[in-house]
Amino acid sequence: MMHGKTILIAGASSGIGAAAARLFAGAGASLMLAARREHHLQEVRASLPDASDRIALFVGDVCDSGFSEAAVSATLDAFGGLDGAFNNAGTLGDLGPVPDMSLETWNQVIMTNLDSAFLAAKHQIPAMKLRGGGSIVFTSSFVGHTIGLPGMAAYAAAKAGLIGLTQVLAVEHGPDNIRVNALLPGGTKTEMAGDDPAFHEYVAGLHALKRMAEPEEIARAAQFLLSDAASFVTGSAMLCDGGNSISKG
Repeated sequence: MMHGKTILIAGASSGIGAAAARLFAGAGASLMLAARREHHLQEVRASLPDASDRIALFVGDVCDSGFSEAAVSATLDAFGGLDGAFNNAGTLGDLGPVPDMSLETWNQVIMTNLDSAFLAAKHQIPAMKLRGGGSIVFTSSFVGHTIGLPGMAAYAAAKAGLIGLTQVLAVEHGPDNIRVNALLPGGTKTEMAGDDPAFHEYVAGLHALKRMAEPEEIARAAQFLLSDAASFVTGSAMLCDGGNSISKG
């Protein structure tokens, strides 16, 4: 599904991003793995010994204004082009009601989840044009799309904004053969979800499947959107949420 393609994964050091690295490498892709934590990136690459010659690393913070430009440049230097990007970095930020939320918290969450997506598209799209097309996937959320959760106003606003950005980019760059989609995971067993069994049980109960997702399950959905199997899918907000959005009990 991805043989011969070059994919940039932002937020690749753990969770869904690391699972995507394993899955995409196994499918034959060349990968630029980008994240802040170099030692975790090294661990991810070490878990892919059969694909080591197709894996490169870029260490940086998506909140830095130069991150995306530099990551794309590094990808072109390493592999000669860019066919797809999985923009998966994100943060919940400090949770709490809006009257108690600091502007610093609001700005940090918006910057990490939404501003970084704007900068990613700004630099990834020109590189994909040189290839004659490509595919971009942003990790959004059911939060802010089908449901609101207390204390998550900044996160919901940012993730909802990603869907709007996705739709406009899809329209603007469809003629360039560039597809742009948002992926909306449900509760997933990652660092962001913590390790409290009681919380995991609560979150699992919100889903029709009565469980949380494994990171690999979300990565498989991202793989579909990035692959030629989704050649007529663009501008979508694709739920991969275990029925969270339709479950009321």
